[in-house]
This record gives sequence, C-alpha cells and structure tokens, in this order.
Amino acid sequence: MKIRHTADIVRYKTMTNMELLDSFTIRDLFSRGCISSVYSDIDRGIIGSAVPGSSDLLLETSDAIRSDFFAERREIGVINIGGSGQIKVDEKLFRLEKLDSLYIGRGSKDIAFNSTDPGQPAKFYFVSYPAHKNYPTTHIKQKSVPRKEMGEQSRSNKRVIFQSIHPDRVATCQLLMGFTMLDVGSVWNTFPPHTHLRRSEFYLYFDLAEDSRIFHFMGEQNSVKTLVLKNQDVVLSPSWSMHCGAGTSAYSFIWAMGGENQDFDDMDFIESQDLA
Repeated sequence: MKIRHTADIVRYKTMTNMELLDSFTIRDLFSRGCISSVYSDIDRGIIGSAVPGSSDLLLETSDAIRSDFFAERREIGVINIGGSGQIKVDEKLFRLEKLDSLYIGRGSKDIAFNSTDPGQPAKFYFVSYPAHKNYPTTHIKQKSVPRKEMGEQSRSNKRVIFQSIHPDRVATCQLLMGFTMLDVGSVWNTFPPHTHLRRSEFYLYFDLAEDSRIFHFMGEQNSVKTLVLKNQDVVLSPSWSMHCGAGTSAYSFIWAMGGENQDFDDMDFIESQDLA
C-alpha cells in the first residue's frame, strides 16, 4: 500500500502541472493479477483495485493502517468496471457484473476477489473509509439502482447518476458511492462546479476512449488549476477544492465520498462568473 500526502490549500497554487498530477491523481491503478491501493491523508481514505487473473486475490492488511485485518476498523465500497467476477466475504459469495456494487461492512475478516473468466477479468475498484460501527455487507445490482437524470443536451451536460451506496438503500458509517454516465454528445460532468466542505471526494474516470482525455478543474474559485487525465485515472479532491470536468468524448466516472455527513445534495455551487 502506497501512502499519498496531498498538497494543501496554499501550496497547490504554486505547483507545476506535473506536481499537481503527482499530488492529486492516481495513475495506473489497475494491474492484472494484483491488488493495488493508496492510503490518502484526505480523510484517511484508501483507494484501490483488484484485477484477478486465474487465481483469487486476497485483500490483506497493511502496516499503514496497523490492523489485524483490512476491515477491522474500516468499511469498503466496491464497484466492478470490468468482466463478471465474484467477491467472497467471510464464506459468503457475491457475484458482480459490470457496474454492480458491494458494500463490505466493518469487521469482515476474509475478503477475496475472483474473475469468472480470466480472459475477460473483473476490475474491482474500491474505496475504504474508517468506520465506527458494523453494518451488514450488502450487494447492490446496477439494475436495482434508480436512475437520476440530470443536465441538458443544450448545455452539454446531460447525464444519469446512479447512487449505488446511498442511505436510501444501504446503511453505512460515512461512505457514499456511485457512478455517473454521460450521454453521447455531452462532455461536462457537472457545471457549475461545486465544493462540499463537509466531505472529501474521489473520482475514477473510466470507459474513456484510449485517445480521449478529461480536463478536470480543481482548486479554489479564484485559483483554478487543470488536470489532464486519461482512462482509469483517479482524482483526489479535498473538501476545500472545487471540482468539475469536461472530456473530449463521452465517459463515465465513479464518485466516492466520506466525511461529516451523508447528504448527497449538500454542496456549495460556484457561479461561472466567480471563476478565475
């Protein structure tokens, strides 16, 4: 497990593009036959992936979290962005097709990832936050999650939000997680941009063409910085940073949040005329 210390609200303003990428993004997270993870100093979130090949991958603890097992004091949200796969949690097996989710509660000891077909491996993306209470592990199929349609074609931001791990469906300590899919012809994932001081957020951009890019905007409203991202890059967004992005083609992204509350709509919007 790698440890990531991100720049603060003062230092980011003087950083080069490469320094910003090194501080606020995770690249090359998905590696076949491996579990990869990054421990962030932003709300002690862990961002990780599991891409099983022909054998199971076991989620083990790390010295970074000083626990007897990974979920001893943590909850985990998982979304599959690859082929069909299974996750075994304490002898109970859950099958995840693409865009299905699994909430794994605190206290779950044995967690293993498996691909149904190693030739088309599952790609499990997970986010974990500290947890104060045990809640049951819960399987959420994509087709069971209500569609929340947002935006307008005329503003190039027509999209559908799927709130997979959300208090309306799953009991968690602080984790919120889901994904957003843009319509063909739309490029903005949210506009105007917003912050939510009471929560941090991690973005995983996926299903982006190899030659396409995302321009992700971050920082304070009077000191906006741009991150140029490719498919399956992750952005770490501190609570003080605004966020929004535009792509050169349609794409999807997974959002995961943790912090003071679980109110998805608790956000502070920034008007376009106030951006600099």
